[in-house]
Amino acid sequence: MISVLLVDDHALVRKGFRLMLDAQPDLTVVGEAGDGAEAVRLSAELQPDVVVMDLHMPGLDGVRATELIIGGQPGVRVLALSTFDLDENVVAALRAGACGFLPKDVSPEELVEGVRVVHSGEAALAPRLLTRLIGTFVRAPEPRRSASRGAGRLDALTDREREILTLIARGLSNAEIAAGLGVSPSTIKNHVTSLFAKIEVRDRAQAVIVAYEAALVSPGE
Repeated sequence: MISVLLVDDHALVRKGFRLMLDAQPDLTVVGEAGDGAEAVRLSAELQPDVVVMDLHMPGLDGVRATELIIGGQPGVRVLALSTFDLDENVVAALRAGACGFLPKDVSPEELVEGVRVVHSGEAALAPRLLTRLIGTFVRAPEPRRSASRGAGRLDALTDREREILTLIARGLSNAEIAAGLGVSPSTIKNHVTSLFAKIEVRDRAQAVIVAYEAALVSPGE
């Protein structure tokens, strides 16, 4: 059972998140905090596995609260949420020690999966935020050599797998890719699993970097 602490200054938001998470057989909400100071106190008291942290709160904000929680409890995983998915907010949260960042308009399924992903030790980033970050912060000082290196990793891909990798790098989720290509989400999931194995990457973040290195996409595209 994954224990979760919810942190948001709006009670209705917390109630909605609680309903989403408590409905899962492997998740349980053990507490709620309305501000950053309360989040730090309850985190130390309740020892949750995951803290779902709103970044924009009066008083002690979510970024500083994340720093304090991680500093005192390195084993706690923080999943940051924000209405504003600006690059500086993403970077500030991740630098503070958050293991993931999702916009508040994510679907219930994405929130649940995000909690599970960060609990497992992986990073959870919404696709549109991931591609924006990579496009902004990944630099290739020697583009020809970088593209050649990346392209070599794509030789084993089928045309459809290469197409799906390009769409992943443009920020589309599996469901969006499935809808655009007119196939089932399970078919796309199978393709993604196959292409990840072929290009030897663990997750979407690594896959997007490979796509950039291979010049399938470029920053700002």
